[in-house]
Amino acid sequence: MDWIGIERDSGFLGQRPEPLSDEDFARMAKFVKNKFGLDLTGRKAMVESRLVNYLMDRGFDSFSEYLRTIYDGGEEEAANLINRLTTNYTYFLREQEHYDHFMNTFLPAMRNRIAAGELCIWSAGCSFGNEAYTFAACMEDYFEAHGGSACDRRILATDVSRNALIAAKTGIYAEAAMQVMPAIWKVKYFTERNGFYTVNDRLRSQVVFKYHNLMQPIAFKKKFDLIVCRNVMIYFDKPTCAQLIRRFYAATNPGGYLYIGHAEAMPADTPYIREQTAVYRRDR
Repeated sequence: MDWIGIERDSGFLGQRPEPLSDEDFARMAKFVKNKFGLDLTGRKAMVESRLVNYLMDRGFDSFSEYLRTIYDGGEEEAANLINRLTTNYTYFLREQEHYDHFMNTFLPAMRNRIAAGELCIWSAGCSFGNEAYTFAACMEDYFEAHGGSACDRRILATDVSRNALIAAKTGIYAEAAMQVMPAIWKVKYFTERNGFYTVNDRLRSQVVFKYHNLMQPIAFKKKFDLIVCRNVMIYFDKPTCAQLIRRFYAATNPGGYLYIGHAEAMPADTPYIREQTAVYRRDR
């Protein structure tokens, strides 16, 4: 989940709303921080540029009027807000080192759980699904070479952006997202049509997409052998990151792993053990 770009103009725009005041921005930043964990400090110009065309399309005369609909409990508008403030940027095999660790260290270390027929993985902040499908493809390759195909290896993939989840469930990707992917994967796991690649049922059946806000309690039925949360926490402040890491730790099975983005830093008091850059393990 990354901050990038400026929204494109829509087809028909109404009258330009009044500028975003410092007071409204401060209140919005507090709301977004409390509800979604995102730190908007110093991003007033970006926020205004991302929202102004949407307000014009919807006929809002001011940011104050628009924000009142959110503060009054407008869940749909709150979802629209977060969709516009977070632009999901991802591609297959991003941060290759994690997939190398996954194939060469994580999966061999999990042989007991695999033998027991269960392996629990969570892609937290899954964006358009590239990450979850990549881990699914890695597992297909691994089990094809080492056995264990009877293992239940379903991946939970969650995001706060409902638009990203809709796209992830569709599983259709442009050529640009596939540039560093092994050529054999395009044949084994995708169907190509007119320059677009659709994930096949072999991978799709292994991934379950759900909405989840990382600021909410982690209340899934089972704990995870691997939690992947990459390039999300860079937009949280240090206290929010520390709280999230503690929730992740509580949701990790003993001996399980956490992958974070290479540009991210763990809190100094993290309970995880650092194994290598951006790879952490819960003690057994």
